Amino acid sequence: MTDYPSTQLFINGEWRDGVEGKTLEIIDPASEEVIGTVAHATIPDLDAALEAADAGFRTWSAVPAFERYKTMRKAAELLRERVDRIAAIMTREQGKPLAEARGEILGASDTIDWFAEEARRTYGRIVPARADGVVNMVVKQPVGPVAAFTPWNFPINQIVRKLSGALAAGCSIIVKAPEETPGSPAELIRAFADAGVAKGAVNLVYGVPAEISEYLIPHPVIRKISFTGSTPVGKHLAALAGEHMKLSTMELGGHAPAIVFDDADLDKAVKVLAAAKFRNAGQVCVSPTRFLVQKGVYDKVVDAFTEASKAIKVGNGMEDGSQMGPLANDRRIPAVEEMIQDAVDNGAELKTGGRRVGNKGYFFEPTVLANVPTTARIMNEEPFGPVASFMPFSSLDEALEESNRLPYGLASYAFTSSGETAQALGMGIEAGMTTINHNGLAIPEVPFGGVKDSGHGTEGGADAIESYLVSKYVSHFTG
Repeated sequence: MTDYPSTQLFINGEWRDGVEGKTLEIIDPASEEVIGTVAHATIPDLDAALEAADAGFRTWSAVPAFERYKTMRKAAELLRERVDRIAAIMTREQGKPLAEARGEILGASDTIDWFAEEARRTYGRIVPARADGVVNMVVKQPVGPVAAFTPWNFPINQIVRKLSGALAAGCSIIVKAPEETPGSPAELIRAFADAGVAKGAVNLVYGVPAEISEYLIPHPVIRKISFTGSTPVGKHLAALAGEHMKLSTMELGGHAPAIVFDDADLDKAVKVLAAAKFRNAGQVCVSPTRFLVQKGVYDKVVDAFTEASKAIKVGNGMEDGSQMGPLANDRRIPAVEEMIQDAVDNGAELKTGGRRVGNKGYFFEPTVLANVPTTARIMNEEPFGPVASFMPFSSLDEALEESNRLPYGLASYAFTSSGETAQALGMGIEAGMTTINHNGLAIPEVPFGGVKDSGHGTEGGADAIESYLVSKYVSHFTG
């Protein structure tokens, strides 16, 4: 078992403790044991990070795009070389099985590669002039130092999109990484440092989230923020950014519908959706949460999904054969239990699961609820746990109405053999992402983001780097 490292801050190219020497304990969610500490940044540390990011922006933005590309590609290769050690760190601090941790790290490497290539393609344009001797140009320039705020469910993946987009554009960045899972984000930053990123271009802090965000966002050095987390917190930070005219990207909560029509390949639907539902113990913003199944196949799908859920092996992510690890912290156990009990009190049928596993570690049974009414909390609030809630529907219009009922609009899933139905779903579901007859989300080259209360902006695909750039108009009279 890999030793878990105590984690420091990274400011102006140096690993260091906080000025005041404060630390926070790190808990292994599989054993509930303290396994390490993380340095706690206070205001003097944030001031140092801001000063470093300001100077680092001037240095890094002057580096040619091709050189930025080479540095980023080197960081990606370092991550790949170190994947086994970093995966062990991630599993110990977050709980997910080693295979999922490795996949997250290798996926992050692909994301870095994608943005590295995009760094060489931040094209401007020439606009036809109205007079002889005039050249009208639109050039792309980096927006400036960025502040990024990320959660614990994907300790590397949530950071790497923001970090890669910022660096590819020529921005510097201060990453406020999750205090509960600090070790693997530090290893991501270490890969960039070892790859030779400019001093001050990348900075890493941990501490009290509200204190850090409310200090960094209004600060004049920071020109853009990117946040991944809950909708209530995201709205607060977006308002704070707006008050100071800062650009923002918000990837917030979801409540993804998963629609199965009676003409679908049911075996495939159950297999794909069960894997998506219980990945990372359901602690995924794009996890399918509301399972809408057409009445003709409703009982068959619920029964098959229940059996698939019972077959999942829950255990320590460090152990061979574990398919689902623990929830990430002790707060999730009562939160999930309360939602399940509320659903049952509202008339839902508990098909399997619903209980904590053992009395050590934050393990929870894969859970299936059937015939869940829309009055239940779990049909209105993001469960963020290993719970699948099923309800039947009759028609396409009914499925679309339920899919769009909530203010969320992040991910959505559907299974049908009808091209006409697929087209109607793709155009009719109010979500930033819809994937039909497979799980096609979150690869680097496609958009990743939501609409409505699920946020704004994208952190994937060709559009993602644009939020780190400003379009500047330059008109030159040569006559």
